[in-house]
Amino acid sequence: MILRLLFIVALLLFIEFYAFQAIKSLIKIKWILISYQIISLLIFVFLIYSFTKFDRSVGQTRQTLFTMGLFLLIFIPKIVLSLFMFGEDIFRVGSGSANYFINNSSNTAFLASRRKFVSQVGLGLAAVPFLSLIYGMTVGKYNYKVIKQNIFFPDLPDAFDGFTITQISDVHSGSFDNPEKINYAIDLVNEQNSDMILFTGDIVNTFATEMHPWIDVFNKIKPHKYGKYSVLGNHDYGEYLDWPSAEAKEENFVAIKKLYGQIGFDLLLNEHKFIHKGEDKFALVGVENWGHNFKQAGDLNKASENLTKEDFKVLMSHDPSHWEYEIKNHEKHFQLTLSGHTHGMQFGIEIPGWFKWSLAQYVYKQWAGLYENVGRYIYVNRGFGFHAYPGRVGIMPEITVIRLKKGQNVA
Repeated sequence: MILRLLFIVALLLFIEFYAFQAIKSLIKIKWILISYQIISLLIFVFLIYSFTKFDRSVGQTRQTLFTMGLFLLIFIPKIVLSLFMFGEDIFRVGSGSANYFINNSSNTAFLASRRKFVSQVGLGLAAVPFLSLIYGMTVGKYNYKVIKQNIFFPDLPDAFDGFTITQISDVHSGSFDNPEKINYAIDLVNEQNSDMILFTGDIVNTFATEMHPWIDVFNKIKPHKYGKYSVLGNHDYGEYLDWPSAEAKEENFVAIKKLYGQIGFDLLLNEHKFIHKGEDKFALVGVENWGHNFKQAGDLNKASENLTKEDFKVLMSHDPSHWEYEIKNHEKHFQLTLSGHTHGMQFGIEIPGWFKWSLAQYVYKQWAGLYENVGRYIYVNRGFGFHAYPGRVGIMPEITVIRLKKGQNVA
């Protein structure tokens, strides 16, 4: 632990050193440089102190959200800047070595002076993540987007052609700090007038009590003709905390399961229900959390017991890695899986229909939007709330509306 902390401190000091080189090459006024150093030192000490005081018996709080936000706001731009300046130093050392050993020039300084232009470009590039992170923490985290997606199935029962499902996921109610914005989001949910609404887990960060201030707000989600259903997410199990006892952890877990009912959702725990419309039906299957490198309480075989390959199935499974490892090639042929979990890392670049990128794609093969494998689909919701970083940049909070269509996808 001590060695890890020392390594982190050394890395941050390296970043601070090179960031200061850029400032020093552009600004020559002594009191501004001293002020910059003092402010940087105070922020550095505050961050180190805050991270070392993180209490695993308490979990994420407003203070930890603020600390993570401040850390990213300060150091991501400085990382960009330091990489630029470090790159210039590599060039300066290379150029100086060439002059000394090849050109036999010993009369000039080994290292050329820093170029002001390089510092200006570095600061300009560093301003992009700085301003983006500020936007993400002030506007982006509540910039809800309604994303509509048609999905075609040749074996969809006729009566469900055009059937609509609203999906929300990853509420993380313990992170909310703006009732007006949450009320607005619930209004957006209701405006979709879907046939059914599904909630694919993570109602809290850790504690059931986090949701208590928001129960009345989420109870404004109107009844849907074909029901309101949910499953659990990894955060709903209280796994990321040091509990005083196993009993306390279990008591919190029981209370979290009750929360879904308190906001009008039927919680499916490794089970399925048939949804009927006229003479037709489909199976709505809900598994507990199953994630690669996360809790694996989901039991797909139990949840789909007595279902056949021919039954049309909509599966709710919080973590999309479940689809990759178990679902997409399962013999029972799960036509549509709905997941969440990734949040798209809450940071990325997305141009709808053209381009999307996030660090999440290096962890999850399916991380945002629609994916297909031999006629079986998964849709990964980008999440309703936020966690750890108190914002969203590029990957906005999402309310999904999926329309089931009979036939082949001609796109």
